[in-house]
Amino acid sequence: MLATAILIATFATAGTPKGNNDKTMTYGSHTYTVSGSINGKTLDSIASSILSNGYKGKATAKVSFTNIPSDYEEFEAVYTQLLGKSIHGTAAMIPMAMEIYARDREQGEQCFWLICNNSSTVSQILRILKDKFGPQSQYAPENDTYGQRYLPAALLKGATAQNGYTPTLPYTVEMTASVNKSQETTYGTDYFVYILSKGWDTEQRSVEILLPYEGGLYKVFNCPSVYTQCKNIRGKWNGLQ
Repeated sequence: MLATAILIATFATAGTPKGNNDKTMTYGSHTYTVSGSINGKTLDSIASSILSNGYKGKATAKVSFTNIPSDYEEFEAVYTQLLGKSIHGTAAMIPMAMEIYARDREQGEQCFWLICNNSSTVSQILRILKDKFGPQSQYAPENDTYGQRYLPAALLKGATAQNGYTPTLPYTVEMTASVNKSQETTYGTDYFVYILSKGWDTEQRSVEILLPYEGGLYKVFNCPSVYTQCKNIRGKWNGLQ
């Protein structure tokens, strides 16, 4: 079951996170919001995302943000202090890391090493993204069909092939609980989440998020469905802010 929480992060001074707790955080001018419910009941504690009793009821969650994190430093702060504390928060950082990687290979790799559980997961992601994303650029060429520089945007609410993968503002990653039950692995408990997207014929993109047995932050365990070929864009993609 995908648990939910309410989390708001507003960034006041670049490089300096402030006022963070289960609901709020500040860092520069960027704003991050997480909300959702289980069986229609809104949860207001990030700790509620620990699903020790397995999947129950109907859970939904969303993470909204005004901007992609500017660099690895900001990404790390958001992950370690807030989003990495929940299943859905960690899942929402995948498209953020993909976009950072497309802009700056070195910093993007650091982001994946931070949020992923092991080297195998990182290697699988980077092998595909290195092949798909061409020279570093914030923008995609007209009618880009293979490189699909717009792939991170395809995971955001409102983005479709028809509208040039232009997401609604603020950017939002919407999620629901997967039909798959949690599983115990060598490394920890593996939870299954669907990211909802209009970028593929199958709108539920499965993501596995791991809570290590030693505790700490959640980790990305597996996510191949989010970087497979999406629908070809119509027109030009104008990038993300």
